[in-house]
Amino acid sequence: MASRHGAEVLVASNRGPVSYEVRPDGADGSLHAKRGGGGLVSGLSAIGSDASAVWVCAALGDGDREAVRRAAGGLLPEEDTGGQRVRMLDIDAAVFADAYNGIANSVLWFVHHMLYQTPLEPVFDAGFRRQWASYRAYNEAFARALAEEAAPGAAVLIQDYHLALAPRMLRELRPDLRIGHFSHTPWAPPDYFRLLPDDIAAELLEGILGADRAAFLTRRWADAFTDCCRAVLDSGVPSGTRIGVHGLGADADFLRERAHREDVGERMAALRAEIGEGRRAIVRVDRTELSKNIVRGLLAYRELLEDHPEWRERVVHVAFAYPSRQDLAVYRDYTAEVQRVADEINSTFGTPGWTPVVLHVKDDFARSLAAYRLADVALVNPIRDGMNLVAKEVPVVSDEGCALVLSREAGAYEELGESAIVVNPYDIGGTARALHEALTLPPAERADRSKQLAAAATALPPTRWFLDQLTALDD
Repeated sequence: MASRHGAEVLVASNRGPVSYEVRPDGADGSLHAKRGGGGLVSGLSAIGSDASAVWVCAALGDGDREAVRRAAGGLLPEEDTGGQRVRMLDIDAAVFADAYNGIANSVLWFVHHMLYQTPLEPVFDAGFRRQWASYRAYNEAFARALAEEAAPGAAVLIQDYHLALAPRMLRELRPDLRIGHFSHTPWAPPDYFRLLPDDIAAELLEGILGADRAAFLTRRWADAFTDCCRAVLDSGVPSGTRIGVHGLGADADFLRERAHREDVGERMAALRAEIGEGRRAIVRVDRTELSKNIVRGLLAYRELLEDHPEWRERVVHVAFAYPSRQDLAVYRDYTAEVQRVADEINSTFGTPGWTPVVLHVKDDFARSLAAYRLADVALVNPIRDGMNLVAKEVPVVSDEGCALVLSREAGAYEELGESAIVVNPYDIGGTARALHEALTLPPAERADRSKQLAAAATALPPTRWFLDQLTALDD
């Protein structure tokens, strides 16, 4: 297959580095481009502007689809992408919805995070098979685009559970390429992974094994993947596929600079007014994602106030719970439950001068950074999490140093566990006791732990995480 642009390095992910919206006030239907951040953006920038690199992603909304049409299916204008070469795919909207919401977010995410209520779910019926066909078609679209863009022998880094089938599909189209797949989620243990129909479980594993290298955030998730290969496939992991681990750390330079801009200072003043002078702050920043365990965190805080009334009017739980995947009913219900529990705590314990829970549901990055800086305690208690960057970011930004209450089921536990206060995320009483311990740490110990956490959190910055994967493909 002939290369269209001869890219030497390619990245593939569902979400790209830029998104578009049609401006409602533009009579000519003008598009507004918004650039994103993250490890992939940092990594691609690190290889230099002279490198021949292309990012392949999917159009996620009407603005993206219009941008693809205006680019005639080719590369997007570089003035929109910050100089990066981006090819966005306008996959049929119904196919995309089935692949993204039907399979990736409602099946694969639930399997790897072990979220099913198994007496009632999952149900793998004819509707599931139809959606699986769309997931396969979605992956095929990426494989074809990557094959078209790649120079002979190019390095391709395919990202996450959305694109688990693409490595083998691409291998069949372009056997000359060096292909890596990286999983940003946990990987389910064999007994849970085998909830999937046998042929689907095998297809997922074989899809990733089409890569030269399959990589994960922690050794635990890598070992779970190889265990699944042994349990499901007769051959296990073939000799042609290597397994790697690359922890993703916080971008300290960016966070510290961004956290001291004027807009963050303004939000700090507003938050401090909401909290009240002299009060301690327990901070969490999450999407209302089922695995983040926000409701149990609130219940643990309520138990803290019940068991230790001395903390009443002396501490505030600053909870930023930004709505996620609201097109799925189960996520809407969960977001409503977060609001209900927060309201119940405020109704039970609140006084005219004290609101126990300050809950914000509108995404605001500057306000999140303000909360990081004010945090005395960071609460990160996911049921299961591939890594959890919030656990790494708060100690880096916190002004006075913070204690970290951390779930042992977060990938970050492997790197931060020694300096954190570790909890079982299902144990409400244990989490309440951990919050009390965190609040009562002597200032010197809290500052020392915070320094240790920040050092561990920044040991593998996003640029190194990306470049290490490229280097490993060359080895």
